[in-house]
Amino acid sequence: MRPFIPAKVFDLSKRFYETLGFEKVFDGEVAIFNVGSGGFILQNYYQKEWAENFMMQLMVDDLDAWWEHVSALDLPGQFGVPPPKAPAMQPWGLRIAYIVDPSGVLWHVAERREGLIQDKQRSGVV
Repeated sequence: MRPFIPAKVFDLSKRFYETLGFEKVFDGEVAIFNVGSGGFILQNYYQKEWAENFMMQLMVDDLDAWWEHVSALDLPGQFGVPPPKAPAMQPWGLRIAYIVDPSGVLWHVAERREGLIQDKQRSGVV
């Protein structure tokens, strides 16, 4: 699946995701980004209430390495976004770091847990 993510300022959002390390595989009326076995479609469309209530989850194998990478990027300085929140264990059992994109979309970056089917990285077609 590739969800559609809103972009208030399309070019700024594209640069944000490229800076995070997402691979832009298409750039036109929409931009398609891949990351790991998933991806999303960034659209040149914005509605404040929707964007600020939209959340994405990215599962990573090593949250500490991911956090080190993201911390070095100065996302607030480059993109005017809130400072990312450091990894912390959540009551529901996942270690999560949080980032907000330039349009207000909240990303939950969670560390994949070994042996749990809900955290397993998927590949292939159903």
